[in-house]
Amino acid sequence: MAKKKLLIVESPAKAGTIKKYLGKDYSVMASMGHVIDLPKSQLGVDVEHHFEPKYITIRGKGELLTKLKKEAKSADEIYLATDPDREGEAISWHLANALKIDTDSNCRVTFNEITKTAVKAAIKEPRRIDMDLVNAQQLRRILDRIVGYKISPILWEKVKKGLSAGRVQSVATRLICDREEEIMNFTPKEYWSVEALLRDPKSKKEFPAKYYGPVGGKEAALSAGAEADAIIAAVKEAEFTVTNVKRGEVSKNPPPPFTTSTMQQDASRKIGFSALKTMQTAQTLYEGINLGGKLGTVGLITYMRTDSLRIAAEAQQEALEFIQAEYGAAFAHRRQYKAKKNAQDAHEAIRPTSVSIKPSEIKDHLTNDQYKLYKLIWERFVACQMAAAVYNTISANIEANGHTFRASGSSLKFKGFMTVYTEGRDEKEKEKDKMLPDLQEQQRVDLKNIEGKQHFTQPPPRFTEATLVRELEENGIGRPSTYAPTISTIIARGYVVRSKKQLVPTELGFVTTDIMKQNFKDIVDVEFTAEMEEELDEVEEGKRHWVQVLEEFYPPFEENLEKAKKEIEKIQIKDEESDVVCEKCGRKMVYKLSKFGKFLACPGYPECKNTKSIREGTGVECPKCGGEILVKKSRKGKVYYGCEHAPKCDFMAWDAPVKGRKCPKCGGPLFEKKGRGKKIFCMKEGCGYEERNNEG
Repeated sequence: MAKKKLLIVESPAKAGTIKKYLGKDYSVMASMGHVIDLPKSQLGVDVEHHFEPKYITIRGKGELLTKLKKEAKSADEIYLATDPDREGEAISWHLANALKIDTDSNCRVTFNEITKTAVKAAIKEPRRIDMDLVNAQQLRRILDRIVGYKISPILWEKVKKGLSAGRVQSVATRLICDREEEIMNFTPKEYWSVEALLRDPKSKKEFPAKYYGPVGGKEAALSAGAEADAIIAAVKEAEFTVTNVKRGEVSKNPPPPFTTSTMQQDASRKIGFSALKTMQTAQTLYEGINLGGKLGTVGLITYMRTDSLRIAAEAQQEALEFIQAEYGAAFAHRRQYKAKKNAQDAHEAIRPTSVSIKPSEIKDHLTNDQYKLYKLIWERFVACQMAAAVYNTISANIEANGHTFRASGSSLKFKGFMTVYTEGRDEKEKEKDKMLPDLQEQQRVDLKNIEGKQHFTQPPPRFTEATLVRELEENGIGRPSTYAPTISTIIARGYVVRSKKQLVPTELGFVTTDIMKQNFKDIVDVEFTAEMEEELDEVEEGKRHWVQVLEEFYPPFEENLEKAKKEIEKIQIKDEESDVVCEKCGRKMVYKLSKFGKFLACPGYPECKNTKSIREGTGVECPKCGGEILVKKSRKGKVYYGCEHAPKCDFMAWDAPVKGRKCPKCGGPLFEKKGRGKKIFCMKEGCGYEERNNEG
């Protein structure tokens, strides 16, 4: 009689995928994430006795745990196949204790991708639970709990109810606040450039050349318009002679495959995903998608929480063979990438489980979001095993009356990896050829025009989600799994708001950060937080004991706590007043923030509980009834446009109305479709007017 086997994973979607691979001898159940954790109602850590954690069954998980225990009792073999990281290891440890599984037995199973081959191979090689990984998770959890539960009540008392502090979120908020202060304190400096438009007499081609400096001298910086005017006056009537021409080739290598951080950054730049949306979508691709037919349910990508750049040999070989067959041998180039010093190399980089599953061929089985992200991951991985792109380059020095001008150009000679992929930051720089005419040394060129241009130095840009993720990673703050929830938390708490993709600190963010800087310097110190991450890594590697780290951290932290309780004065943050008068009591309403965004509330609460949503007009008439089209948000926070007379008028559109223009055909309002298929068009029934921008 066959043995009855139980495999426990984290999510039902993953359970469904794996069950199909393992057959009838296996029962596959999901723990739905953590089953056991610290209690929400109290600190749950005994700081007097070696930081002993008090673990309880999470509220609402009792029934599930009873089912798991019942199934475990009747199973001959039990395997714990939670996610292959610190959190997953801790979940397996808690499950082993709850289900009375010997933690020294070979009960732990991990796989980097959910494919039939990977799952079956992993089942054949179970291992013991890695207590170093578990202890690293316990340390992180207890540190975060102590910081959050000890500082947050002080913020509630002194500033505002509902605030919170956190080991990573407070540093992230500080980075955004510090950047905003840099911007506010920035003093622009004036500088000038001089640009000549020249013409090659032979080819009749015109090309720009920028002023470099005096002949034989160093590059000159022009700080005033008078300097630019003097140069223009000196060369306006002079002969322009080409004195030096350099021709060459430049190679551009492909970027490495995705890590969690780079995937979040590129998804933000290229497809407009928030870090949270990227991770949620990646999770579904990892857990498995039903592709129908012979393929059935397949995990499409490898594990998506990783900072490793390692690629499995078989995956690399498959990619190289695919590239040779699809694009030709000249496009394939075997590459291995080196991860950063502190990278956890337990997993591979993020890649498709099989490059033969092309995005275009499975599009019908994916949601729009899944397709966009899978395409991005697939293209990045294929590109990383391709040849470099090659550019022909030319640069020329051109002299006129003792002054040097420089011109340069390039053209794409061999597309290489760019056949498949270009990085998000390169999107705005369209790959157009900018080649100079075939200039020869000592030839003359004609001056067609010359002008000076005034410029001002710019302040550093505000953080976007992509640049904040990069900053956190470069400073060693947090881990791949923490970036998305950190950004979501600081927005939900009202410390930061999103404004046209930028992260802007609120007054609340500034006040809270100032309190943290003055009273809990270490908690918001970038270097201290990075050092703490290194200590977590040392515990994971078995080099340090987790309790020892807490024993070093807690005494100075407790001292600061007691001092802060006495010294921080109560801060009153005034709500921003609006021009809207409360129709119930006559007071001017104020702006409040909830997890759904800004709304208006009466300041007379609790006597007057009147609230209103904020009306954001577009100044454009509704094509159905003539009312004003308003900017609205769906339940999921997506912006759309609807009539002010809804629900009487059912007009709605995802595309933005164009203010100040009317349809030349019917006089109705125009709308702008962005992204692919960009166009301006009329929505009035039977009109059909549209105009497209065919540039690039």
